[in-house]
Amino acid sequence: MSFDPSSAFDSIESAHGFVALLTDAVADSKREIEADAQREATLNFPRRLEALRLALYNLEKLHQHLSKSRRILNDLRSVRRLLFKERTGALHVPPKAIRTASPSPQITASDTKTGVGAAA
Repeated sequence: MSFDPSSAFDSIESAHGFVALLTDAVADSKREIEADAQREATLNFPRRLEALRLALYNLEKLHQHLSKSRRILNDLRSVRRLLFKERTGALHVPPKAIRTASPSPQITASDTKTGVGAAA
């Protein structure tokens, strides 16, 4: 996937792609810091190890926020597609299927008084 920074937020799709790339970069950084932390654990530099653990903690928080952002952008894409009828298939019900569908049960006024036919 190529990335053009001048169009990073021109559309929901490009923003989604940008966040995906950023998530990958954070994951790479996290792996590198984890390796550094394992290496530092064997040495006797507690302040450096604590700094690496703090960096890991913040990278994990950032990764979670980016994952949430990706899901939100995905939801926004879905909503836009629904609003502008860009999505077809499972959401589209052909008119013939609507006409041939079985009718829903009718509830009369007497049924509502007795509770018969009421929804659970």
